[in-house]
Amino acid sequence: MFTTASARDLFRRLLSPELLDSFRPLSSTTVYTPYIVVWLFVFQRLRANASLADAVAEFLTQFPAPGARASANTGAYSQARTRLDVALARTVADHVTAALLEPAPARRVFILDGTTLQLTHTPELCAAFPPASNQHGASHWPILHLLVAHELNTGLALRPEFGPMYGPEALSELALARRMIPRLPSGALVLADRNFGVFAVAHAAQSSGRGVLVRLTEARFRAMRKSARLEEPGRWALTWDPTPWERKSHGLGADARVTGWLHEVRVSPELTLWLFATCSDPGHALGALYRRRLDVETDIRNVKQTLAMDRLTSKGASMVEKELVLGVLAYNLVNQVRRLAAGRAGVEPRRLGFAGVWSLVQALLSAVAESTSDEDWEEQFERLLGWAAQRKLPRRAGPRSHPRTIIPKRSRYPKRKPNATIALT
Repeated sequence: MFTTASARDLFRRLLSPELLDSFRPLSSTTVYTPYIVVWLFVFQRLRANASLADAVAEFLTQFPAPGARASANTGAYSQARTRLDVALARTVADHVTAALLEPAPARRVFILDGTTLQLTHTPELCAAFPPASNQHGASHWPILHLLVAHELNTGLALRPEFGPMYGPEALSELALARRMIPRLPSGALVLADRNFGVFAVAHAAQSSGRGVLVRLTEARFRAMRKSARLEEPGRWALTWDPTPWERKSHGLGADARVTGWLHEVRVSPELTLWLFATCSDPGHALGALYRRRLDVETDIRNVKQTLAMDRLTSKGASMVEKELVLGVLAYNLVNQVRRLAAGRAGVEPRRLGFAGVWSLVQALLSAVAESTSDEDWEEQFERLLGWAAQRKLPRRAGPRSHPRTIIPKRSRYPKRKPNATIALT
């Protein structure tokens, strides 16, 4: 676990001007340097989608030296956001993740899950991320398909994979997972639900030096069990070979196969888990581990709702990626504060509420951006950790269950037809 002093140094290093500005030459008259632009992206996300005007106000007040040469209008900052290279955003996000992935004493588990984001309706985004359609025609909003990978114990997120949800170039969760798995730390264990319980995911993990624990559908489990060897009640050893269709569809070699174990884990009279794992852990331990998969649902909620990433306002595909990548960077910075506060409180990081810590981190931004002394910064950070350590989630006897219902939207206005022009009166 990081100490407070090392955390201070880490934050300074992760978003230091020297690191970011070294990626491309700068003119001596440049006001919005890569460091400042990345920092303002993070600022906007930590302020839950703050406006460009809010970001410029932050720049003028917290960066007084370059701010003295800048306008209070948003045009220059908007152009700087556009100029920021997507590759730079990816590099910075990966650099931060690697720095935060401290060596783990035990096996590191990453939960994979997919979700969608609704984007702004523009011709470019509709072409890149087509809206859903049916026999009645296409809907209005472009839909982005997102795959996330979050570390089980801490909630740390890797840079996500994404693509169109619909259209001829649509990318499935499986396709996105095969992109994500090689980027996981070596030796990591992939934990995923039954949407990922297919050969291609298991092979992508095992062939790249990662493990896998996936849930299976009952029909798939019973079919696979026929070719497995019973080792003990509820556990079968399996050499999993792909079907001819899987081999052809995913471009697998003739020797492609996965070795592991099938597990039938009885959780309750109403629930049985059918699992496949490449690790040799006993079934009851794997069942307990798999039941923590729901933690990623909370992480996705924190990203989409707390940080307001379900409302990306970018109008171009390149800017959407920058908002996504740097939004996850902002999430990881909040999550790191939660980890440090949890270490101080002697609890697991997920025992502290993300939203509660996030509200405190917003107050830290000014201390990081300003040219404060190390002593002042450490004093402010110490107070922040103390407050964050108090924001524990309540212990509940059981998980809350809410029916999946929606509130119908009613309007007295007629529905706009696709591509209809609006008459101004």
